[in-house]
Amino acid sequence: MRISFYNALGTLLSLGLASCAAADEPSVEVDSLGGALSVVRLEVEDQVWSTSPGDRVEDNADNVKLRANQVGDSFKFSASVAPGTYRVVLRHATRNAYGQYELRAGGSPVATFDAYGPTTGDRWTTATLGEKPLSGSVELALHTKGKNASASGYDLKIDYIELVPVEGGGSSGGGSEDRCDVGVFDPSDPPRALTVAGNLGTHDPAIIAQDGTFYIQQTGPRLPGKRSTDLLNWTGTPSAFGATNPAWVARQVPGATDLWAPDLSYFGGKYHLYYSASTFGSQSSCIGHATRASMASGSWADQGSVICSVRGDRYNAIDPNVIVDQAGTPWLVFGSFWDGIRAVQLDQNGARVGTQVHALASRGGGAIEAPFVVRRCGYYYLFVSFDRCCSGTESTYNIRVGRSANVLGPYVDRNGTPMLNGGGTVVVQGDGRWRGPGHNAVLFNGKSAYNVYHAYDANEGGAPKLRVSELAWDDAGWPISGGP
Repeated sequence: MRISFYNALGTLLSLGLASCAAADEPSVEVDSLGGALSVVRLEVEDQVWSTSPGDRVEDNADNVKLRANQVGDSFKFSASVAPGTYRVVLRHATRNAYGQYELRAGGSPVATFDAYGPTTGDRWTTATLGEKPLSGSVELALHTKGKNASASGYDLKIDYIELVPVEGGGSSGGGSEDRCDVGVFDPSDPPRALTVAGNLGTHDPAIIAQDGTFYIQQTGPRLPGKRSTDLLNWTGTPSAFGATNPAWVARQVPGATDLWAPDLSYFGGKYHLYYSASTFGSQSSCIGHATRASMASGSWADQGSVICSVRGDRYNAIDPNVIVDQAGTPWLVFGSFWDGIRAVQLDQNGARVGTQVHALASRGGGAIEAPFVVRRCGYYYLFVSFDRCCSGTESTYNIRVGRSANVLGPYVDRNGTPMLNGGGTVVVQGDGRWRGPGHNAVLFNGKSAYNVYHAYDANEGGAPKLRVSELAWDDAGWPISGGP
């Protein structure tokens, strides 16, 4: 697969399928499923290269020179990669013999870069080219695109290609990365709300990133969406399910029309969309599931319901969120009112494993919902929304948080109050204009973190709007959000 490992790659186990269950079960300990994803450094001098006819690869012991004849030529090798989303980093030299190249992974472009530099000597540079979902045997290709007008050829000298695991966006914010250097609080530059523009009408946003583009799905008819390349300017995109809801919704949840509270995640080599089908204030609810290979193309393939609730259950099966734990196990966290926030285990295909339902947080029947879990610097952080949603300027929604060293808890707030006993430290609350901020998602992007949520705009009659704020963790390891 590669020449050296920073950590052992874990074996991701598929643990089978299970249908919807309506019974609550006590919490249990979960054994590790193996090591987590690791940084993959591909030392290029040790790879088996193939080239276009007439081209050649010159091995220089600790790097290689790729010598092309013309535009369109390619240099390729293959590596075996554990399923995940990776940030692709390339270390190469620039000098006046070099031109433009495109890096491709698994047959699709990652980025185009210019290796030309106005010098006759090597000047080494490390470039982050983009993020890609990768799985299995992956062909990495450097494709010659052209040369600088001042360059004399198409040569390229490279040292290594590095694949750094990321969680594909804000959802499923777990895995092996501890992110101690991500979202670090700077008192001289505290987190701020971003100035967003464009298509901002939003309720219950879910966000994920792919190849420099940010994608949102949200509550509404068949889950409408939007996208941005900078987190600032947003354009609308078609609903996830086109003209009609998935057929199972009408059968299993009579009366459900709009779909609610989606979640976007990447694990097991594909993107996952979880969403809620319910009616307001009812326990007749199901969480549905759909998958696709890429956020940039194709469509969602619905996989039916994952877990349902009926009147009399201790939980309500809405507001899903996926967290992939440090061992690589995905968990579906969900819940609203009744007895609070729950979690069930998933397999690598996104289907439910077993029948156990784990309790994470509760207000004894009070208003708690919209869970979102991320891992950072040794802790899992459980964000939830307290109080009243969906009432325009009268909304009192606010975002709270607790943390635990274990994905299944116990979660406690900053004062040590268990979240199962109503605990939760305030992260975001409303102001004169932005009322009832809540139902947040957390996005990690490079060394930055963002809090993505909706709030009701008192300047526009209480319309729900998209809010994006910087998010940072203080010296004690507690999140601070810009906003509202």
